[in-house]
Amino acid sequence: MQTTSVREPEHPPVRLDLNRPEHTDGDEPRLGDDAGRSGPERCKGKVPSLSTTAVPSRTRLALLLGGLIALGPLTIDMYLPALPGIAGEFAASASTIQLTLTGTLVGLAAGQLFIGPLADAVGRRTPLLIGTTLHIVSSLLIMVAPNIAVFGALRVLQGVGGAAGAVVAMAVVRDLFTGRPAATLLSRLMLVMGAAPVLAPTLGGELLRFADWRGVFAFLALYGAAILALLAFALPETLPAERRRPARIGATLVSYGTLFKDRTFVGLILMAGFAMAGMFGYVSGSSFVFQEQFGLDAQQFGLLFGAGAIFLIGATQGNAALLRYFEPKQILLVASIAGTVSGAVLAALAATGVGGLVGVVAPLWAVLAAVGFMLPNAPALALSRHGERAGTAAALLGAVQFGVGALTSPVVGLLGNDALAMGLTIAGAQVLALAVLVVVVRPWTLADLEEPTPVPGKAAAEAVVEAA
Repeated sequence: MQTTSVREPEHPPVRLDLNRPEHTDGDEPRLGDDAGRSGPERCKGKVPSLSTTAVPSRTRLALLLGGLIALGPLTIDMYLPALPGIAGEFAASASTIQLTLTGTLVGLAAGQLFIGPLADAVGRRTPLLIGTTLHIVSSLLIMVAPNIAVFGALRVLQGVGGAAGAVVAMAVVRDLFTGRPAATLLSRLMLVMGAAPVLAPTLGGELLRFADWRGVFAFLALYGAAILALLAFALPETLPAERRRPARIGATLVSYGTLFKDRTFVGLILMAGFAMAGMFGYVSGSSFVFQEQFGLDAQQFGLLFGAGAIFLIGATQGNAALLRYFEPKQILLVASIAGTVSGAVLAALAATGVGGLVGVVAPLWAVLAAVGFMLPNAPALALSRHGERAGTAAALLGAVQFGVGALTSPVVGLLGNDALAMGLTIAGAQVLALAVLVVVVRPWTLADLEEPTPVPGKAAAEAVVEAA
C-alpha cells in the first residue's frame, strides 16, 4: 500500500473462523500476530511486525475502553447538581450557566473533528494521551476561574480534551471488530456511556456534601490522571503504520467528503445525533426542573437521576443478548419507534400535569431505555461501512452527536426550564431520529451483518470475540 494514497485497497473477502483451537479464553493475543497485513500478505504468510504488547482480554478491553469513554459523560454531567451554586457564585442567570454546558459540547464536537483524522494519521495512542492531558489541565484551571466567561472558555477546552477518549475508543473497536461483534462490544461500552451520564450527577451531588463545586472538577482532574496512567501502560497501539492515512488537509477533506457521500452513513449518524439530543435536553434541563419545579434537593436529584441508569443499563445489556437473535437494524427500528411513543407520552403528561413527578419520570425512563437500544446499533452500522477511515468516521459520528446536543441543550432553558419544555425537547428529538431512520437510512434495505468483515489486526480481535 502506498502511504501517500488517499484510499486504501479493499481487502479480499476472508471468512474468519472464530472457533479455532489456538484461540482459547486463556490465550493472550498479541497485535503483532497479523496486524497490518493486506489480503495478499495474508495469503503469502508475510507478517509485518507491529507490537509485542498483549491485547487485553475481552473483559479488560471493555473496562479499559469504558473508563476512557466515560471521561466525556462525566465531564458533561457531574457538575449538574452544582449549577445553581455556580450561578449564585458568579451572579449568572440559569440560561447563562446552561451555556457552559453548551460550550463543553461544542468542545467535544469540534475536538473530535480534529482528533479523528489525526488518529488515522499517527495512530491511536498519541492523540489520546495529549487530549487526556489537556482535560486534566483545564479541569484544574476551572477551579480558579475568576468569572463566568473564563469558566465557560475553560469548559470548552475541557471538552476538546475529553473528545480524544470518545474518538479513540470507537476507532479501537473498529480496528478490531465489525458487524455483530462490534455491536456487541459497543453494547458493553454503552453500559458505561449510558451509566456515566446518569450516575454522574449522583456522584456530583454526594461530593457537594463535602465540598463546593470546585470539588467536582478536582475529582475530574484526578480521574483523568488515573485514566492517563492506565492508558499509558495498558492500551497498545491498534492501528499499524501500514494502515495509517496521511495527515494532510486535502486527504482529510477527501475522507470527510467520502463519508458525506454515503447517504446511509450520514443518516445513521444523524439518527444517533437526534437520539443523543433528547438525552442532552434531559441533562441540561433536569437539574432545574426537578430541583426548582418539583422541590428536590441536590442529593435527591442525584438519586433520581441515577435511578434512570437502571433502564439505560438494562437496555444496553439486553441489546447484547438480542444481537444473538436479531440484526442491529431490526433492534434499531423497534427501539426508535418505542422512543418516539414514550417521548410523546412524556410531553402529554408534562403538559397536563397528570401524575405529577411520577408522570414525568416514568415515560422519561422509558425513553432512556429506548435510547439504550438505539445508541449501540446506530454507530455499529455506521462504522462498519468505513473501516479504512475508522478514526475519521468515529470523529464525525461523535461530532454530530455532541454538535446536535450542543444545539439542543439551551432549548429547554429557552422554552421555560420546566417539565413541559424538557418533555417537548425530548419528544421532538425522538421524532426526528425516527424520521431520519425511516426516510434516509431505510434499515430494511441494509445488508445483514452476519459475519465480521476482514480487518487487519484480527488475530487479536478473534480471541477477544471468542471470549465474548
